[in-house]
Amino acid sequence: MSQSYQDLVDHLKEMEADIQKFYEKGQAAAGTRLRKSLSDLKKKAQDMRNEVQNIKTERKA
Repeated sequence: MSQSYQDLVDHLKEMEADIQKFYEKGQAAAGTRLRKSLSDLKKKAQDMRNEVQNIKTERKA
């Protein structure tokens, strides 16, 4: 597996506590942290997407 994929998985696991605090306990601060984590997740996903595209391009050449 690629390091980018593992970073995504690890990031999701780190978010789990805030997800539970926000949805189950109603903690507003957890929602703020969750939104920040989701933004970071989006950036990590975009980086992985770019990596996949670069690898595909290299394989065609």
